[in-house]
Amino acid sequence: MSEQEMETKCRELRQLQRLIEEAQQEVETIKDALKAEMGESEAIQAGEYKITWKAVKTARIDTSALKTRMPDVAALFTRETTARRFTVA
Repeated sequence: MSEQEMETKCRELRQLQRLIEEAQQEVETIKDALKAEMGESEAIQAGEYKITWKAVKTARIDTSALKTRMPDVAALFTRETTARRFTVA
């Protein structure tokens, strides 16, 4: 692929990323409107659609606190991984 073709692909990529961001923002706006309408309800029916908005509890380990209070244990269970990050600047 030539440099000019790569530049064209990068431009295309940027345009598509902007479209995705705009669509994601619109999705969030619609979700927020539905949530506001639901109020404290966990589920409602809207024609053929069932909309649910329920509380979900999760438990996670606070790795910062673990490293501070028990660094040996944190080191024992820490696993290092390598990944490649793709960016177009």
